[in-house]
Amino acid sequence: MSQQSVTKQEPARSERAQLLKLGLEVAPIAIFFLVNSQRDIFWGTGAFMVATIISLVVSRSVLGRIPVMPLISGIFVVAFGALTLILQDAVFIKLKPTIVNALFSIILFGGLLLGRPLLRALMSDMFQLTDRGWVILTVRWACFFAFLAILNEIVWRNFSESFWISFKIWGIMPLTMAFALAQMGILKRYQAEHQSS
Repeated sequence: MSQQSVTKQEPARSERAQLLKLGLEVAPIAIFFLVNSQRDIFWGTGAFMVATIISLVVSRSVLGRIPVMPLISGIFVVAFGALTLILQDAVFIKLKPTIVNALFSIILFGGLLLGRPLLRALMSDMFQLTDRGWVILTVRWACFFAFLAILNEIVWRNFSESFWISFKIWGIMPLTMAFALAQMGILKRYQAEHQSS
């Protein structure tokens, strides 16, 4: 096999891996939404827990590793899902996004205070950026996670349960994708600087 054909296959593999990662992250939330719409939040929570565990296992077996953020989120899904089912109180599963997003924000800001933009460790296999690029990207994601934590608190405390569940899939996911796409300018700018230096 020629070097050129190997080079062409690498981006295709990377794109497939990214699509698989996205699918594994979206599927448990979609299952939660669907089961809840047919039964109730407790059945939805149980399905969410099972789907999350399956997603992590598939990620480990197909991709060879479990990304840090889905792993942390998965631990909280199982823990808060168990509390929801055992105590029959939906507040726990509603609090999960607040706590997970706040934790991500605190960890990223904490890394910056220590002079370590932690997104570099999580995403350096996908992007090569300058130090300044990693700092800017980390600040932006830390602020976005803080925003998601606050937004979740506003929605679950002020709107109906069904609205909160719908908002998780039709609100949070599009917001996150739009925010990620909005970072492309930073990625291009600081990647180009890195390559030209």
